Amino acid sequence: MLQDKLLLRQVKSGSKDALRLIYERYERDLLTLAANLLGEASTAEDVVQDVFVSFVRSAQNFHLRGSLKGYLLTCVANRSRDLLRKKKRKQTVHIAEAEKGESNVKSPFYAALHNEELQKLGSAMTDLPYEQREVIVLRLHGDLKFKQIAKLQDVSIKTVISRYRYGLDRLRSIMNGEVER
Repeated sequence: MLQDKLLLRQVKSGSKDALRLIYERYERDLLTLAANLLGEASTAEDVVQDVFVSFVRSAQNFHLRGSLKGYLLTCVANRSRDLLRKKKRKQTVHIAEAEKGESNVKSPFYAALHNEELQKLGSAMTDLPYEQREVIVLRLHGDLKFKQIAKLQDVSIKTVISRYRYGLDRLRSIMNGEVER
């Protein structure tokens, strides 16, 4: 956390290297979160890029009160939620249909997304209600505590724990017990 504050101070001073280090440090976690929430790799890339552009634009006035990773994960979750709401209103592309598209990026991360087991899990994740999916992804991939997720979702900790438990139970039933506790 101290290193994040130092990097943030350098970003405020205009250091491109500090910004690059922040991006490289958290890119994978942010992409994983966005891809799991959105179910589409190319849209996940766009969301992460948008978050970093907003972060750079607001860096001069930004005051870090906690974890930079937690802040960026929250921004990605919020941007993903907004994007899903917007898509739902427009009703142009269903998430399940969007999964069929392939990213033109050829990196190990996206190659793994197309792995058969991950596709099955990804499909099962999209079958979950969004609130449960978000809690599971933020907890498992974002390493956020239930208290942080409760604050993000503006609900009680008990509600977050219930969403997590019900989501995992549903995943287990969808995948015939292949998901471990």
